[in-house]
This record gives sequence, structure tokens and C-alpha cells, in this order.
Amino acid sequence: MVRLAGVDIYDPIENTVRSSGAEKVAAWFLDSDYDGRCFCMTQAFFPDQDAWEKIAKALGSNADAEVFEKFSGTESVPFKTGIHKRIAVKVVDPRGNEVMAVRPLEV
Repeated sequence: MVRLAGVDIYDPIENTVRSSGAEKVAAWFLDSDYDGRCFCMTQAFFPDQDAWEKIAKALGSNADAEVFEKFSGTESVPFKTGIHKRIAVKVVDPRGNEVMAVRPLEV
């Protein structure tokens, strides 16, 4: 499992790093077997519960609250270690800034 603690975004204009907690993240995505070249999303999370309602409305369906609750937090759904033994996490902050972190998995 992956737990998102927050995100740091570099501001090149101010030459500073802005940190925010996970609750301020607009969305985050997990590649559970990152190959080092191509990010392939295997899980998507929207900590803001309203985002899921908007997605369901856009798709013309009803959101299953129990299912969507799993994907609205800061902790991933369990997954098996892949052949590359590393993950990548993309995080999008409320301003639309996107960052990616790659971490090896210990087996």
C-alpha cells in the first residue's frame, strides 16, 4: 500500500518550495509497477469527495459511495509487487501543478 503524506511544489518565480498536506491534494495517481519510461495509472484517488460526484454526474451514472470511498483518501488499495519492483505516484495540487515521485519497493 502507498500512503500519501502531502506534496511539495517548486515555485520558479519565487524560487521557493510550497508544501501542503495530503488533504489539499486535488488528485493523485499510482503506477504500481513503474517501468521507468511510461506512467501507467493503476489506481486514481480524489481526496475531495465532491470530485467523485462530479465524475459520476459527467458519466451519467450514480456513484457507489462504498466503492468511491476507497478512492477518495490518501491511502492506496493493496497491490502486488510487479516485475519492476518500483512505483510511481503522480500528484496534482489544486492549482493544477503536477509532480511525480518514484520509489523502489522492498520485497
